[in-house]
Amino acid sequence: MAEIDLGQPVMPAGKKRIAVMTSGGDAPGMNAVVRAVVRQTIASGCVSYAVYEGYQGLVDGGDMIREMAWEDVRGWTSEGGTLIGTARCMAFMQREGRVTAANNMIEKGIDALVICGGDGSLTGADKFRSEWPSLMDELVSSGKRTEEAIKPFRHLNIVGLVGSIDNDLSSTDATIGCYSSLQRICQAIDFIDATAFSHQRAFVIEVMGRHCGWLALMAGVSCGADFIFIPENPPSKNWEEEMCSIVRKHRQMGKRRTIVVCAEGAHDRQLNKVTSSMVKDLLSNTVGLDTRITTLGHVQRGGPPCSYDRMLATLQGVEAVKAVLDAKPDTPSPVICIVENKIVRKPMLDAIAKTKEVAAAIERKDYDAAMRGRDAEFEEFLHAFNITTATDKKDMLLPPEKRMRVGIIHVGAPAGGMNAATRAAVAYCLTKGHTPVALYNGFPGLCRHHDDKPLGSVRELNWLDAENWASRGGSEIGTNRGLPSEDFKTTAYCFDKYKVDALFVVGGFEAFTAVAELRKARAQYEEFKIPMVVLPATVSNNVPGTEYSIGSDTCLNALIDYCDAIKQSASASRRRAFVVETQGGASGYIATIAGLSIGAVAVYTPEEGIHLNMLVEDIKFLKEQFARDQGAARSGKIILRNEKASKTYTTEVVANIIKEESRGKFDCRFAVPGHVQQGGTPSPMDRGRAVRFGVKSLQYLEQYAGKTKQEINDDPMSAAVIGIRGARVKFTPMERVESEETDWKDRRPKNEYWMALVDVVDTLSGRPKAYRRLNNGSSDTANGFPVGSPESNPMSPGFQK
Repeated sequence: MAEIDLGQPVMPAGKKRIAVMTSGGDAPGMNAVVRAVVRQTIASGCVSYAVYEGYQGLVDGGDMIREMAWEDVRGWTSEGGTLIGTARCMAFMQREGRVTAANNMIEKGIDALVICGGDGSLTGADKFRSEWPSLMDELVSSGKRTEEAIKPFRHLNIVGLVGSIDNDLSSTDATIGCYSSLQRICQAIDFIDATAFSHQRAFVIEVMGRHCGWLALMAGVSCGADFIFIPENPPSKNWEEEMCSIVRKHRQMGKRRTIVVCAEGAHDRQLNKVTSSMVKDLLSNTVGLDTRITTLGHVQRGGPPCSYDRMLATLQGVEAVKAVLDAKPDTPSPVICIVENKIVRKPMLDAIAKTKEVAAAIERKDYDAAMRGRDAEFEEFLHAFNITTATDKKDMLLPPEKRMRVGIIHVGAPAGGMNAATRAAVAYCLTKGHTPVALYNGFPGLCRHHDDKPLGSVRELNWLDAENWASRGGSEIGTNRGLPSEDFKTTAYCFDKYKVDALFVVGGFEAFTAVAELRKARAQYEEFKIPMVVLPATVSNNVPGTEYSIGSDTCLNALIDYCDAIKQSASASRRRAFVVETQGGASGYIATIAGLSIGAVAVYTPEEGIHLNMLVEDIKFLKEQFARDQGAARSGKIILRNEKASKTYTTEVVANIIKEESRGKFDCRFAVPGHVQQGGTPSPMDRGRAVRFGVKSLQYLEQYAGKTKQEINDDPMSAAVIGIRGARVKFTPMERVESEETDWKDRRPKNEYWMALVDVVDTLSGRPKAYRRLNNGSSDTANGFPVGSPESNPMSPGFQK
């Protein structure tokens, strides 16, 4: 064959050229990945491409591989599915197709590929990389390329991100899209639950998951299902009898509706398929219930991504570009994962191998190995589900001397998930033989109304009292900001009178403060020498000792829904910006994460404050953005301002200054969602983690059963806070957190892990960064150029790295 010299690639050498691609089944959050990769690539001084229609686009080449500009991905964070498409590609499965794909990449000058897809897509990606040297040789030997032309492309970088609603990749706690899908499922079950209650019906809900039962498990935990079927851990060989026994017991206890969640890949321990119809027939014929089947189908994939998936996709997209830039020729292809609260890189081949091993373990009926193949969180959730539904298992009861009267109290403002945590605690107590004692309306309610007649504020709860609380927002036992120090004497009297052996406190910074006060007051009051645990629950996520508070995810979902609607309004009417005020107290967490999730122009936090230079430069930046919009589709701009970012520059003042200085080029309004941010129905993440943390908290408390008051007093761990720290869940002694980690003045942790994310918001919006610190005496340059100059802004045509 005659040599055909196609010459050098169309792009100049010296800049990394990074392409992003979505592949496999679509998942909410994929568009946020594309936006993050494109903008981080450009901000890093590199050239960005998008491959349309997955691997098919690589094979087809031409206009299916397009260079991407900054504005091309504007507004993509809120879009569901994948805007660059995905398709099955038989051609890529053949070597000839991969040779063509490699040639097309060289034609565009691409030397790195970021792929968002499932394990099949990532397997294909790693095979592509492993073959790359031989593909280059074949292009030369066939005469399609000269050795000179392929020399700069001898090495291919590939980074994987997992977009999958099933959450089926081992080595990560969450895949992009899984929590959005879970939210659809939980919303559907919540709706079904209402009609099931009305008619005393049973419903069998079939959800996706051929080899992974995460969706079924988490839906069961989040919605208080009676029974679940998952592939990794099938029920016992007598599952028909076991399920019917649990359902009958629940009905005898007064439950009016029955929910069974079944993964599409469900089977028994002999791998015989368990279908929704089989379950329905059992409930109808054996238990005698009016039973219906609901198969949710592809509605589980649809709709805009939830806040968590937007954040996860954005942070993983940014990390993927950094991984490309850090890679050396011998660096194994990484997959970007999240473990508890940390974005990490893991070897792609290892993660894929572990994932495939789970399916293999199921096939050989080694269910212990299958469970080990999932993350530790998966097994903990299954354990929590089994305990909180096991009302008739006498073998779980503790001996009488190990049983406790556990006081449960909510302190502070309401937060989504408080009720789910309380329901889990009540169910755990009753399963183990403890007595759950609700202390209604916080410490003031306890002190003022404990002996009211006919019903006081101290009430023992039974299973039916709390059974339907999983999906309820607010606080069913009431919450109050009052602290025990307002009346230590009566608080101690009540603890003694009602024989409270342990205290489970759910709430925000006030809850943390309350336990700190009780711990310090032990010297004066013997009654406080009991084990105490704080489960942080607040929309502000400002409790020391944890990186995640129950309720913050619900708040973020409510806030991004609000901002999406505001942004749509701003886009539809005229050129308009909105300054939206967020809650969060003196912590900018909510503003920052919401800023990531909606693609905010800027976030103003209490940690950095607001100063005049900042506003001047942001107005200049907004003018540039709106000027660039001329002739293009209009898009509203959002600035998020935390409620305590500045005493002087209030939300209204900031909006008015921007409007005045815009000189009619654009409009600016302000919006205050207020308590809307507390949300209505708690998010699945808040429900699930509330159950998990609630069970772990009760298990922690019960280890003190039988110990003397002095032994408890002498143990610094007897007053603790549960939380995510680093990459694991742990209990930390209150005394240490109070003295070393708490900013008491501003009611927040001293070290807030998320602070670096403000820079990510700025990078992806194109906002020059350095002027934020001008009033601290820092440099007035951005990216090496004077603040406000075109060269300092990666959105600007004049940007240089």
